[in-house]
Amino acid sequence: MNNKNLAILSYITIIGWLVAYFSYKKQHDKEAFVNYHLEQSLGVFITSVIVSIIAGVLMSVVPSLSIIFSLLSLVPLILLVLGIINVVNDVEKPVPLIGQFFENKFSFLQ
Repeated sequence: MNNKNLAILSYITIIGWLVAYFSYKKQHDKEAFVNYHLEQSLGVFITSVIVSIIAGVLMSVVPSLSIIFSLLSLVPLILLVLGIINVVNDVEKPVPLIGQFFENKFSFLQ
């Protein structure tokens, strides 16, 4: 698999991230491009879990606002799509809202 495909695969579910991570670790010529997008996608997945937990708690507390909290759960999906668009354009740009927070946070990826 080439590096662009690995970067795209990292944004497609957590299983795709795991496949991309282990394939990247086996490569001899590691590029910072794939590592950067592995960090960004892992950050989006972690944020997705946190947002889902918060939305679930808030929906049980205030059921009348459940539509708003359900829409809040779509934000990580939008961030994943924006990350894939960055990969396709060969750009190392952080995903909006949370991307800068997760830059260089996961040292085990290097």
